[in-house]
Amino acid sequence: MNPARTRHQARLTRTQPYPGDAERPAEGYVRIAPQHGAAVVLAEGDELTIVDPLGEQVSDLYPVLRDDPAEQFSSGRTIDYGNSLYLSVGTTLYSQNSKPLAMVVEDTVGVHDMTLTPCSQDTFDLLYPEFGGAPHRSCHANLVEALTPHGVAPGSIGTTVNVFMDVWTDSDGELHIDPPPTTPGDRFTIRALAPIVVGITACSAEKSNNGECTPIDYLVTRASR
Repeated sequence: MNPARTRHQARLTRTQPYPGDAERPAEGYVRIAPQHGAAVVLAEGDELTIVDPLGEQVSDLYPVLRDDPAEQFSSGRTIDYGNSLYLSVGTTLYSQNSKPLAMVVEDTVGVHDMTLTPCSQDTFDLLYPEFGGAPHRSCHANLVEALTPHGVAPGSIGTTVNVFMDVWTDSDGELHIDPPPTTPGDRFTIRALAPIVVGITACSAEKSNNGECTPIDYLVTRASR
């Protein structure tokens, strides 16, 4: 069992009613179609909320510094400085040069991953032999598409925050990926600690999403100026 399921319970907020459904997002939210991505520009203090509208869906999140897109999220720095593989409310997301990019300010789940890289065509070629090497949409390609216009080099994109992804190891060190423990309306919010661009996906890997890829909705709340 993933220890993150119990580690962050005291810091979790209750799931708020979410009026979005399979047909459309809630008012004010933007929908990312299954197996697609987007980029969101945030000023310092702005908040980005990611919602799983249907349940059991992962979203890859990758922040970069807006004025220096080579300064990008580092899972290693974030794990090191937070002294934990697991993140929730209060966790700061750091860049490779130790710059604080964002902080988690709301979380209704407490189960997220910072160890696995975004799925790519190679992922499907190696881990999904049933697809026979056929072209497949991927989180890496979606992040490249979303972030390249903001100056992010495709080869620089590293390990993401895999929001709602249930990754854990057993006592023998074997890796397990269970279905996301989300129900419709579960949410995860970060606050920008610097001007950033955030790549977001509705994860493309069927095995990470209990066999079916569904949408992700997001909301940007601008800080009072």
